[in-house]
Amino acid sequence: MPVQKLSDEIVASLTCPVGRTHIEYFDTVMRGLYVDVLANERMAFRVRYRQDGKKRAHTLGNARVLTVAEARDQARMALRKVMAGGDPKATDLPDGGLTIGHFYTQQYLPYVKSYKRSWDTDESMIRNHLLPALGDRAMGSLIPPEIARLVESMRTRDYAEGTINRMLVLLRYGYTLALRWRLDGVDSNPAKELQNLKEDNKIERFLSPEQTTQLLTAVRGSQNPLLAFIVAFLLFTGARKREVLDAKWQDIDWRQKLWRIPKTKSGKVRHVPLSSGALKLLSALQEKVDMKIDHIFANPRTGLPFVSIFYSWDTARTEAGLPELRIHDLRHSFASFLVNAGRSLYEVQELLGHSDIRTTSRYAHLSRERLREAVEVVQME
Repeated sequence: MPVQKLSDEIVASLTCPVGRTHIEYFDTVMRGLYVDVLANERMAFRVRYRQDGKKRAHTLGNARVLTVAEARDQARMALRKVMAGGDPKATDLPDGGLTIGHFYTQQYLPYVKSYKRSWDTDESMIRNHLLPALGDRAMGSLIPPEIARLVESMRTRDYAEGTINRMLVLLRYGYTLALRWRLDGVDSNPAKELQNLKEDNKIERFLSPEQTTQLLTAVRGSQNPLLAFIVAFLLFTGARKREVLDAKWQDIDWRQKLWRIPKTKSGKVRHVPLSSGALKLLSALQEKVDMKIDHIFANPRTGLPFVSIFYSWDTARTEAGLPELRIHDLRHSFASFLVNAGRSLYEVQELLGHSDIRTTSRYAHLSRERLREAVEVVQME
């Protein structure tokens, strides 16, 4: 049971030792406060207390979203509630009406599930960001500055602008529904006043052959035994991270050399041609994993898809000398390999599964560079 004065920097560096399911790191400043780090790389702030003669623990929120200062404040409030004879786990319904957590989990989610194909994205945003930061607040008491503080907190933790904007859209739409449904205590939309952050969608990172070699060397030395297979398969297919992590053996057609992706971003089934390199990788993986498990790249500890591979990926990319490389850049690199090999943008569109050629046109500049190289072969004496 490690004990130390927690800070945001220390929390960001915490890991779970290999072979353990979780480990608890206690704070010396706030008695009872600790970070519970799981083997799947998730972590949460919790507070431990005694009630009715028994040891109990209350989860405060995602330790990758809450700051240490915020966690200490929440722990202090929870312990005060215990001292007053209350239950810190009980959901209060203040004067402002339902809590944000209750509204989004009990009213918002059931509604969007009825029509929205990507409702699971909303569920993930609610679970990982909204509930830890604002879940206990009354719907009618939230004000714009508090949302602005959440945005700033996410920015300081290096969340992408797109992720933060999805959070703002989630809040904005949720309050629009609350007003439409005339929810008691809600008379305005506090998220309406905040503008989305400007997203930089420029394609900046393509791996060179040398960088690809450096990366593959680094991932082979990872403590995550499947990271090398995952990264190589991403490069071989150009697929999205979640598509690869959720891939199942039953969707591999060895005879036709195809990988069927039943759940894509567009909601349509997609078939990805598998190169000889991808097939060789899968064959090698079959000799290393338990074939009774459905998922190809399952977490060996749980038998389920990885929730996140960020920390093993972050370690590997840093060791490769590519600290700014994102996993999604492997998809961009796949596209650049195709264009530089002379393949058409139409072929790139089909292989990446883009529904709109305008999305693929971001790679057109690579094609122009190749054309400029081509005209240089014409020389006049």
